[in-house]
Amino acid sequence: MTPAGRSSADSSEEVAILRDERVHEDDGKYNFDFESENGIRFSEAGSPDGDEDAIVSAGQYSYTAPDGTEACWKYVANENGFQPQSDILPVAPEFPHPIPQFVLDQIAFAAEEDARPCPW
Repeated sequence: MTPAGRSSADSSEEVAILRDERVHEDDGKYNFDFESENGIRFSEAGSPDGDEDAIVSAGQYSYTAPDGTEACWKYVANENGFQPQSDILPVAPEFPHPIPQFVLDQIAFAAEEDARPCPW
């Protein structure tokens, strides 16, 4: 085992921490900033909110994906849940989007059936 507790078969390398700043206040507010030499950055700030002292927080983090793309995320976490924002998240098509012809044909067919008198 190495001094860091890793076996010699472990191929991961140690990464230096460039910045690790943390502030925890008596009223429950906090913030931190973290950065490592491999490009990971993470910062967050939060505070208690409401009668049950639920924590409301906001922050951002970034890292380099295995394909070399920089992944940047911003988020808010509050009574509405975790709400991430990033250019790398998939995006649904804008509405109204074009309706395929086969769908329009099926809608027309259903309307024709509805317009026919009931055979019973």
